[in-house]
Amino acid sequence: MYSEILSRKIVELKESDQYREFVILNRIRGQYPLARINNSNNEKPVVVWCSNDYLGMSQNPVVVEAMHRAIDLFGAGSGGSRNIGGSHYHYEALESSLAEWHNKESALVFPTGYGSNDATLQCLLRLLENCIVFSDELNHASIINGIRSTKVERIKFRHSDTKHLEKLLTEQPYERPKIIVFESVYSMDGDIAPIKEIIDLAKKYNALTYLDEVHAIGIYGPRGSGIAADLGIADSIDIIQGTMAKGIGVIGGYITASDSIIDAVRSFAPGFIFTTSLPPAIVAACYASVEYLKTSSIERESLNKKTEILREYFNNAGIPIMHSSETHILPVLIGDAKKCKAAARKLLEKHNIYLQPINSPTVSVGTERFRVNITPNHSEEQIIQLTNALIEVFFLFDIPFQR
Repeated sequence: MYSEILSRKIVELKESDQYREFVILNRIRGQYPLARINNSNNEKPVVVWCSNDYLGMSQNPVVVEAMHRAIDLFGAGSGGSRNIGGSHYHYEALESSLAEWHNKESALVFPTGYGSNDATLQCLLRLLENCIVFSDELNHASIINGIRSTKVERIKFRHSDTKHLEKLLTEQPYERPKIIVFESVYSMDGDIAPIKEIIDLAKKYNALTYLDEVHAIGIYGPRGSGIAADLGIADSIDIIQGTMAKGIGVIGGYITASDSIIDAVRSFAPGFIFTTSLPPAIVAACYASVEYLKTSSIERESLNKKTEILREYFNNAGIPIMHSSETHILPVLIGDAKKCKAAARKLLEKHNIYLQPINSPTVSVGTERFRVNITPNHSEEQIIQLTNALIEVFFLFDIPFQR
């Protein structure tokens, strides 16, 4: 009976074109964004165009060497949670570095960015009696899950709509605990939130601000610490959440905030207390990457420059970049789930280009897209190859060009 129920659910998923399949890609060290398809007869490498390794830091010699050195010193694993297995000194160095990066008193590292959102929000919403949370309607699944896992009152506000948010805030007593949760860069649309305006509302209506900076970390700001730092208003955000799996190029999540907030999450969040900690090699690599990005602007400048070049090629070719995009994330509108999957398959099989189709429920039906991310490592020759390949598949599958 149970197998039949689950099998039926999978069939329904496949029929709706929402079923996900893995493509086994083996990165080639030192040649990113090149990779090889597992068990393929094609000797020509694939060019990856949809990785979150935005700055190519996973291949940076400083990061790789730090990881090797830590493995030689400490071995592979961490031995358990930080309360049981101990908290090796790399953690102290990394958390101090992250707190300083965001100009906060303290930081706390989690095994993943998903986990840092999920555990922190669950913890705070349970600790703050009679709390109400205001969440942007396009917030990430980790934020949504963290909020839904509690019994607190939750209200979605229209995406980046500060007038709607203020209307909702005015309906609550001033003294009632409130948290506004939003992101700086939205990963599927490439747009930036009105951070300053949301901060002003939070101050006016007595709310905490929780800002997810995961798609901005390493890329924006004078030292790469995000959009809030770029605007000079990071000090006014109560909690900044980030990841080390994207711009930093490794894995792990974190929050930075006041000493009291960090200590409360460290002491009360089951998602932190009862999970195995990151191995020393991972933490050492994260620390090396963060410290490197604090002083090196070469990667950021190159990413921005190549994003503009790619934008220009796409615009000249009539490839429709969604109007929301104002960052390094270029969502290319396809508008049909079947065409999106078929085009992705053709790009891989004929052109050795890897782009993952983004379909419902990740995005709304009718807005299916490719999420194109260039890196400092992509060449102009590869940009031209991608542009020409997209033109071909647009014609082949009758996908609308930009008017």
